[in-house]
Amino acid sequence: MAGRNPPDDSGQVVREAGPEATGGQAQLDFTDAVIAVLEATEPGDVLTYGEVATEAGFPGAARAVGNLLRQTDGLPWWRVVAASGRLIPHDPKRHAELLRAEGHTIGDGRIRPGN
Repeated sequence: MAGRNPPDDSGQVVREAGPEATGGQAQLDFTDAVIAVLEATEPGDVLTYGEVATEAGFPGAARAVGNLLRQTDGLPWWRVVAASGRLIPHDPKRHAELLRAEGHTIGDGRIRPGN
């Protein structure tokens, strides 16, 4: 990409720091952004993993959202479903209970459209 790393006043090329040079700052930014999206949800809200990733500014990072939800306590994980509406495979009963408590209809392991 021509012009991406322009020379500074001394004529030296200044490289933009990537996540490897910033001690994982990109990972922190992702985590903080996803947490902010999830904390902004209210009872009755349901998002897909992809929608959370996109709203956080990281389109295409749906799997990373799922990983973050598995590793981080205290987030409203039950408000996130697969794009197909499928509930989490390791505890669909609990997932369904929490969604029903917020007014959603669940059938065949999926949240029903219009919920």
